[in-house]
Amino acid sequence: MSAVPTAGPETVRSRRAVAVEASAWCAGVAYPVLLFIAAANEPELTGARLIPSALLAVLIVPLLLRRPEPALLLLVAGSFAATVIAPPGAGSVTLDQGQGWQIAYLQALFTDLAVGYLAAARPRRWSVAAAVIALAAQVGAVPYYRPGADDTVSTVLTLILALVTAWLVGYSVAERSRHARALREQAAAQAVIAERLRIARELHDMVAHSIGIIAIQAGVGRRVIETQPAEARNALGAIESTSRETLSGLRRMLGALRASEGAPLDPAPGLADLDRLVAAARDAGVLVELVREGEQRALPPELELSAYRIVQEAVTNVVRHAGVPDCRVCVVFGAGELTLAVTDDGRGAAVGGEGYGLVGMRERVSLLHGMFEAGPRPEGGFRVTARLPIPVEAR
Repeated sequence: MSAVPTAGPETVRSRRAVAVEASAWCAGVAYPVLLFIAAANEPELTGARLIPSALLAVLIVPLLLRRPEPALLLLVAGSFAATVIAPPGAGSVTLDQGQGWQIAYLQALFTDLAVGYLAAARPRRWSVAAAVIALAAQVGAVPYYRPGADDTVSTVLTLILALVTAWLVGYSVAERSRHARALREQAAAQAVIAERLRIARELHDMVAHSIGIIAIQAGVGRRVIETQPAEARNALGAIESTSRETLSGLRRMLGALRASEGAPLDPAPGLADLDRLVAAARDAGVLVELVREGEQRALPPELELSAYRIVQEAVTNVVRHAGVPDCRVCVVFGAGELTLAVTDDGRGAAVGGEGYGLVGMRERVSLLHGMFEAGPRPEGGFRVTARLPIPVEAR
């Protein structure tokens, strides 16, 4: 016995959409017909008797939300028919000056609301064309319920003012929506640029530090390879470990860029990794004295990463440019800020002044709303100082 095929979710949704679309069209087409019937058979279309006719406008709403242009045409046709085509005396109705203006103004209100919605949801050229059609129908019906010249002029001016107001309100809503969308797109573009700059800084910091260490170790190995083979092996070992660490970091960063869902990535470095940085600098021939002051505690990841990169860049500058055997790194955990200071007794020149080193450190500090100073010391040497504010929730 074969199984009866069942409709899938996509088929069910498609059928439901077709049913909703057909219902909206049926309601939209029924609106002008029922409105004409109500206008032609209601004995007195005034006051509270307008409510049933007004409620008929609900029929046009589903089509207006889905197909604004056809819905507006049906609305205009129904309004014109109710005001003009219904002949005086049909049934027991008389659309004279005493009561015809009420249904005319009521239908003009519905039409203006539809024009305003179309101005907010469609391009300007379409909304202007719709407003012109609606206004022409409203003005064309005026002589049927305002036969006097003075009444005709005042009614036409009122209709024009009301429709222009509705169009302007809808157009202003559309402009605000477009402006908000442009701001979101601009913010997204700026976020992409900022992220690319951040990645560029990360790559620069990582590669510059590693290449500096490798260059120092390669020079050491080249000088002692014949006289001190053991030191040469140590230098080669340091080069290998540094290269592997850099390659691993590059792979992690590329994996993050590709949004890989594979194995979890290693966490970003922080202040706890400064000991490893000190060991790498020591292997490069610079003894780093690391001093921590204050109550050590966990800080936000972005603050920890920036602090580590600042110290890394400053130590790299010492290794590559200062020409000294040692330097001092001081990390102070204050009540409201984290202070980083890297000092050396080297040549005291503004190393990296034309490169990305100091610029990158300064930019990191600026992004965290901190203070950055770098320059020669009066007693000789060079000093890099960064003060990073600690968020209130992490204090």
